[in-house]
Amino acid sequence: MDKSASMPWFPAWGIGFAEPLVEVSEAVAQFSEWRPSERWLLLAYDVACSEVRLWTAWTALRRLEESGRMVARTCDAEFLRLISGTHQLSSAFERAGISSGDQSAWIIHLPETEIGEEFGRTEIPRTSYLDNEIEATRLMEHLGARLLARRPVPNEAGLLRLGVIERGDSIEATRQEDSFLLHTALADM
Repeated sequence: MDKSASMPWFPAWGIGFAEPLVEVSEAVAQFSEWRPSERWLLLAYDVACSEVRLWTAWTALRRLEESGRMVARTCDAEFLRLISGTHQLSSAFERAGISSGDQSAWIIHLPETEIGEEFGRTEIPRTSYLDNEIEATRLMEHLGARLLARRPVPNEAGLLRLGVIERGDSIEATRQEDSFLLHTALADM
């Protein structure tokens, strides 16, 4: 059985823009104006990878939040940093934030769910996605974007964008998710 089969959907909505982004700052400003809190962010489409990776980065974020050890001042920036596998915030925004030319992205919500004390003891609410769908739809409308009917999947484009591989390099499909997970784990090394 696929390890992500029993994992609930992460509150992430793939969106497509009518045209490739030219003025990223305008899209970010529009999003920032309408998002309900800093627990909402835009993530580069190819770097999401999988439900497992998003929940893993979220768990790391919640642990850092609860211990007061975040590198960034806000949870949205910290999540981008973890996804990017870096300690440098400027690199995190370059790697995992939206960029000029992007035609798609993810609207992400970071739940405030408590994490368990013991490894594997966090109960992920199965309704995290549905509980935030109305807000995500509103944000899509403000961005003039449409919902993409696809969940995150590992791909070499994401590994390239994050700097895990260089142009011309390749990682076999069965090892791509592991490479994304390892890259996230290296954020604080």
